[in-house]
Amino acid sequence: MSSRLSRLNRVGAEEQKPTSTTSLPTMGTPPEPVRPTSPTLFAPEQQIEPDKRRTPPRIAMLRKQLRGKLLATVDEFDEMSSTNPEHQQIVRDRLRMVLERANIKLGPEELAQLEEALIVDLLGFGAIDPLVQDVSYSEIMVNGPETIFAERKGKISETEITFDDEDHVQWTAQRIVRPLQRDFSRSNPMVDARLPDGSRVHLIMPPSALEGTTLTIRKFPSKPLTVDDLIRFGSMSEEVAEFLRACVVARLNIVVSGGTGSGKTTLLNVLSAFIPDDERIITIEDSAELQLTQRHVVRLETCPPIPKGDGEEGRLIIRDLVKGSLRMRPDRVVVGECRSGEALDMLQAMNTGHDGSLTTVHANSPRDAIGRLETLALMAGMDLPLNVIRRQIASAVQLIVQQSRLKDGSRKIIQITELQGMEGDQVTLQDIFVYQTPDSRGSGPSHAGGGQLMPSGFRPKFTERLEESGFKLSGRIFGAGSGKFGN
Repeated sequence: MSSRLSRLNRVGAEEQKPTSTTSLPTMGTPPEPVRPTSPTLFAPEQQIEPDKRRTPPRIAMLRKQLRGKLLATVDEFDEMSSTNPEHQQIVRDRLRMVLERANIKLGPEELAQLEEALIVDLLGFGAIDPLVQDVSYSEIMVNGPETIFAERKGKISETEITFDDEDHVQWTAQRIVRPLQRDFSRSNPMVDARLPDGSRVHLIMPPSALEGTTLTIRKFPSKPLTVDDLIRFGSMSEEVAEFLRACVVARLNIVVSGGTGSGKTTLLNVLSAFIPDDERIITIEDSAELQLTQRHVVRLETCPPIPKGDGEEGRLIIRDLVKGSLRMRPDRVVVGECRSGEALDMLQAMNTGHDGSLTTVHANSPRDAIGRLETLALMAGMDLPLNVIRRQIASAVQLIVQQSRLKDGSRKIIQITELQGMEGDQVTLQDIFVYQTPDSRGSGPSHAGGGQLMPSGFRPKFTERLEESGFKLSGRIFGAGSGKFGN
């Protein structure tokens, strides 16, 4: 930090010259009403007012004209944090220096507003910095400069926060991708990236984004959730946790299925934590999100291409990494999500000795997950009959765990289903656990809140395999003797 602070005492030759004030606002503009520096959110039940809180025009204009000048004076801004008091003071000191040389006079309130605005622009995430720093928000969605939504406890509501304009959103987007050495421009208008804290960010710029640059941040807790956390939240019961632990240790191949934002990655992380410490684990993801605590873990992440001449090179996709991982002597392969032809490679790996593999797919039910895997396997480009792919799935995958975000905003397991083989040309499925509410008992899994994951009364066919691994699960876990969907 001493090298950073020393830069405050060094002023470039261009700064020592008298600065013209023609490019900066004059004092003729009357001050705008002061607003709080940390925007607040409307409660979900409140109606959003048409006039949202905005940065006063004078402060917005000064911020826009000064942030580039300040950025040029301190190279380390990209490595600093908006929550670090020492870093904040660097911005304040540098701002005062620039204002003095530009002969800009501000009152105490305006100066405080401008300091806060520049701190979040240079060191944080612009207008949405308060949302990013608030750990209670799990997702932030910028639909252009005027419309920003955030998710808290499973509920999405619109916020009061707005950016100044499209240029302000673009500045924030560049602030995000610059430290990651990623290009976000007209030639590369869509970017997926991972923030230093592990959060996932997705960016799209106009003209594809019709309302202005869109920015979506999926935040993850600094401390990964454990199985005890999921039991406490009601996502699963202790009996189900015991069953899933037995399945992972016994090296069953498991697919976690669910919709967007249903908690698939969190559940995959919890299941991966059951893998014994003496096994070599290779994780493969688009953006690294899994947080395994075992010692012997190799983490692989896809790599975007690098432009070279008339083409590009250096690109690595999930399928490349899956193929490469099989040459790395893995005990377990954990793929964050199968979304293309890598599904076929995963199935082949599961069928050729790489037991205990884990992955996720986007699907709304275990039966839909089978169809999804079939479609993804066909995307590999191999001219295989559908029946052959279906038999690959039936022999490779033993268990599908269906995760869902329920109507009350909670995220829970709603089905645990065994793949029992083929009957004719169809994969045979048997539910082991189904989420039920009192009103839905016996009519299939419910997506309403207030229920629980109930045993179906059927023991899985792989029970003997669990016992060989040292797990003799009580019959009560499967509802033995209570009838189907028994209590």
